[in-house]
Amino acid sequence: MVDVMGHLAMALLWALPAWFVWHDRVSAVFVAIAVFVAPIPDGDKYLAMAFPDSFHHHGLTHTIVFAVAAALVIGALAAWLLTDRVDEWVDGDRFDASSMFVFATGAVLVSWLSHIFADMLSAPDISTPIEPLWPFIDGSWGLDLIWYNNPLWNVGFLAVMLVAHGVLAYSAFKVDHPYRIQQA
Repeated sequence: MVDVMGHLAMALLWALPAWFVWHDRVSAVFVAIAVFVAPIPDGDKYLAMAFPDSFHHHGLTHTIVFAVAAALVIGALAAWLLTDRVDEWVDGDRFDASSMFVFATGAVLVSWLSHIFADMLSAPDISTPIEPLWPFIDGSWGLDLIWYNNPLWNVGFLAVMLVAHGVLAYSAFKVDHPYRIQQA
């Protein structure tokens, strides 16, 4: 699952509820943010190459504490940089700075946590252990459920998620239901 395709697929899985919460374009933006952010936690591989004594793969960027901090920082940046622009993209006027902050923070957090979860399903066999609850609980957490780079699993899972999002995107543009957040 740890293959990039596996991380994208897991982010897509965790972002599926967006199609039931918002209308068409807003849902698409949430999903796009989730897919864009999904591989970012693996940037620690590059940090480990540059600073081998300070960083390692599945280290700090693969903790829930870091995920929350990163989501808050990115959410604040999005609120600052995008609040005035996003209304043009989503065809509405309901994104003020606070709602943009919550929306972007939620998208990043969902994606980052999906990445950590995917690594927990496959990391123990050939990769460094993942400690998602550090600094509160020391120790590795994971299930050796899926082989690290199983191409059938990664491609199959990604294909299923793309089809699911295609169906839900199509229905989001065509069907309305009473549980969606309505435009102001």
